Amino acid sequence: MSQDGVGVDLDTSLGYLLKQAHNVLRAEMDAALRPLGMTVPQYACLELLAQRPGLSNSDLARGAFVSRQSMNVLLQSLERDRLVSRPDKPSTGRTLPVQLTPLGRERLQAASAAARSVEAQMGRGLNFTQQQQLRDLLASCVRSLSES
Repeated sequence: MSQDGVGVDLDTSLGYLLKQAHNVLRAEMDAALRPLGMTVPQYACLELLAQRPGLSNSDLARGAFVSRQSMNVLLQSLERDRLVSRPDKPSTGRTLPVQLTPLGRERLQAASAAARSVEAQMGRGLNFTQQQQLRDLLASCVRSLSES
């Protein structure tokens, strides 16, 4: 509880600390990607496509933490910039599989290096074991909230 007995103590609230960490991480990622002409959702989409080819639009949206509608707009901009390609017609069903282009792979390499740099900066005060513990603890928090 806060000092006045109402609400939560922001200094010890896990949720508040996670939100602070998220906001700082997002600001640093934005700053690192801006010189590359890329946004965090664009980077996330390219990274997902590189690591998990064949994801649906919905899967990409979930993985990049955006709505399906936002993902459609994002994919259109990536396609316009020739970073991804989609066939004119689906080979089967209604899905148009999105693929990275050679230019998309090249731009992803630079963006991944920028993202790794931000993550390294974030973990600078933690040793390897502490970083692994933090990953495990955060994964446990995600699982706990996902089960409810």
